[in-house]
Amino acid sequence: MVFLPDESRSLPPPAIVNRASVWLGLTGWLAALLDNGFNRRPILRAGVHRQVLFVTVGWFAGYYLTKRMEYMHAKVDRELFEYVRQHPEDFKPADKRRIGELLEDFYPVR
Repeated sequence: MVFLPDESRSLPPPAIVNRASVWLGLTGWLAALLDNGFNRRPILRAGVHRQVLFVTVGWFAGYYLTKRMEYMHAKVDRELFEYVRQHPEDFKPADKRRIGELLEDFYPVR
């Protein structure tokens, strides 16, 4: 299975700063800090190059996971809209009703 098929190229790219990128970038940074702590090195000052590498790997993993997620959601949306278009008898437009017809009468209790 291909991670991102060719038809995903027609979608707009996700933002560089998105939720998955930030979370996986922070997770990568915490992994580097835990590695320093487990190996009894100074937690923040040792292996800064490794910390930057782990953050970068996590960031790009989050970016591509977001891209795949958006592709999967677009694919499901396309299938659902195609089904609705092919079966209009199952999806009739609802009658327009006023808000007063939807709500019950209000009688305050005193």
